[in-house]
Amino acid sequence: MALAECINDVITCDIPAAFERFGKVLDAQWIDTALVMTGTASLRRRKLTAPTVVWLVIGMALFRDRAISEVIAHLGLVLPSQTDEASGVFLAASAIPQARYRVGAAPIEVIFVRTAEAWAGAAADSQRWRGLALYGVDGTTLRVPDTDENRAAFGLPPSSRGQAAYPQVRLVALMALRSHLVRAVAFGPYSGKETGEHSLARELWPQVPDHSLVIIDKGFIDYGLFYRLSHGDDGSVTGRKHWLVRAKTNLRWKTLKVFGRSDELVELAISRQAREKDPSLPKTMVARAVGYQVKGFRPQTLLTSMTDPEQYPAAEFAGLYHERWELELGYDEVKTHMLEREEALRSKKAEGVRQEIWGIMLAYNLVRKEMLTVAEAAGVLPVRISFRHSLQFIRAFCLVEAWTCSPGNLPKRLDSLHETMASLLILPERRTERRYERHVKIKMSGFKRNPGRPLAKEPK
Repeated sequence: MALAECINDVITCDIPAAFERFGKVLDAQWIDTALVMTGTASLRRRKLTAPTVVWLVIGMALFRDRAISEVIAHLGLVLPSQTDEASGVFLAASAIPQARYRVGAAPIEVIFVRTAEAWAGAAADSQRWRGLALYGVDGTTLRVPDTDENRAAFGLPPSSRGQAAYPQVRLVALMALRSHLVRAVAFGPYSGKETGEHSLARELWPQVPDHSLVIIDKGFIDYGLFYRLSHGDDGSVTGRKHWLVRAKTNLRWKTLKVFGRSDELVELAISRQAREKDPSLPKTMVARAVGYQVKGFRPQTLLTSMTDPEQYPAAEFAGLYHERWELELGYDEVKTHMLEREEALRSKKAEGVRQEIWGIMLAYNLVRKEMLTVAEAAGVLPVRISFRHSLQFIRAFCLVEAWTCSPGNLPKRLDSLHETMASLLILPERRTERRYERHVKIKMSGFKRNPGRPLAKEPK
């Protein structure tokens, strides 16, 4: 098929040939619906239509090492008009940000929310532990370009060495741990009132589905919140949503019943601050405390709402809690491999930053959805498929395969892609025990850091 015909197909169907596979997973109707819902659909035929801008935002995330104009050129996201072709000008550089901000962040968010709920929910349901779907909640940060607008919108983090170099966005995610598919995301400014991880996580707790277990870092401990997760409005234990967290070393409790060695039913105090925010909370709550120790490390205690020792054996808790680190690995996949460890995102305006983050999450889930398909065919867990190599294969397919074969041969090429990924990218099983203690390996430089741009002066 000639290149001109390929480009013509792109502009007539709004699904680029390079994204043919993703186009089968990400229904075009979902994109159209999101654009209509957010009022960003346009009747005017443009070179960069609203649907192709959605694919551009996804392409920006998949090809972080390419300029945005290169992403458009390589993926065939725009068709030049006859007048432009005669003059040799395909697309004005100014048209790209105009198209992005015309669409904005809202439709990308709607598409992510709809697909994430369907994909992550189905993946978690297929890989349950004792009838519970496994999820994790944790936070991270993303740097954004140092512009006045980004500083005002997101704020600078504190720094012991002077002024911070970049504004940052704080992000908290709810992830299906055994597939790495992200079910929900909340993000906002790094600094300011109600901008901490606890505040962002409040948006995620209602999205934890029934019959699930959410594994939480101890930095998110909030017994009032935990009570609400595992109890109904009338105070009864529902058993529909469970939580598991590592206890802080200074925690004290009252033992109600001993199930076995280092396995107790305990009574925990709910803080006065939590009860002031929610007067309906009781002063205490019941939980289960399970102790364990890894050779060479200090003893640890896990707290959980899973109080039935027969249905939920204590011997499995340590390995189960270890799966919380899958969320940290997911963040590494995004920041190290998808974003190529670049210092900051691309967008110099706050709305562009929001659009870009939703695009990154959507692109990450699209790659993970492909990996899930490969893992199911190979009969292994999705976490045993290499993300980096899968991403490289998908990038190569988007840039090369989709343009060198006819549409009739694309399904065969996609099947070949899956077979190659399955045969080459299977990783060994996860280690269940830590081998080395945490410590700093690289010393910080002794030189003073560049102070960066001066802080804006307050108007008199």
